[in-house]
Amino acid sequence: MTYEQKITGELDFWKFKTLQKPSLFNKVTDKVQKKINSYIPDKAHNAITTAIKQMVKAVLFGSTFTTSKPITDLTLMHREALIKQKIENYKKTGAAEGGITGAGGFLMSLADFPLLLGIKMKMLFDIAAVYGYDVKDYRERLYILHIFQLAFSSKEESQNIFMKMQDWDDKAHQLPTNIDEFDWLTFQQQYRDYIDLAKLAQMLPFVGAAVGAVANYKLIEKLGKTAMMSYRMRYFSLQYAVISSQETENRKLQTEN
Repeated sequence: MTYEQKITGELDFWKFKTLQKPSLFNKVTDKVQKKINSYIPDKAHNAITTAIKQMVKAVLFGSTFTTSKPITDLTLMHREALIKQKIENYKKTGAAEGGITGAGGFLMSLADFPLLLGIKMKMLFDIAAVYGYDVKDYRERLYILHIFQLAFSSKEESQNIFMKMQDWDDKAHQLPTNIDEFDWLTFQQQYRDYIDLAKLAQMLPFVGAAVGAVANYKLIEKLGKTAMMSYRMRYFSLQYAVISSQETENRKLQTEN
């Protein structure tokens, strides 16, 4: 079995899980999440919203995360070995940061949100570059934001995002030229709702450090896996397009002969 055959099975299973209908547990969790949100102080909500809005703008307009150059001379297997190593490093960094801020109480925990966002986005830009994509391209930045949404949205919303990401390279030329059209409001609301349940306990005394470390570790782990699957989806989509094009060209030549 080749490496590509092995990961094709993993990708198919991930797609299946992503497109499954929301379970009763998912629906109950959403309701509980909304109830918990009503009890979280406005100060916390405002801090998260502001951090996410600034991060989205930095991704779309800024150059903060564009330091990585696309890698073009590695096999898929070697690319993913390097990516897995990077994800492990980012998980450790996130856990250390979450532990420090969690130990500092409520105010320090608020500071964790923008710091964690920065770590996650830097990881996504690094992953994109290892897969060979130029993150200076506006369309690649949008894809990165879609990966983020896919990882940290409700079941229903993640399925909507997944459909947008399918055949991305065919759709890229149809993307709006005005990057202000990106729906950052839905983006921040989905992310905020997703992480509140996991991160709320970080603000509690005594257990905040441990919770912060574990929560950050798991959130980065989930994002890393989602990113790998998303880029695998693009890889096989492009491979299929190349094969289809070659078959069409061969049929054309046979007809002419």
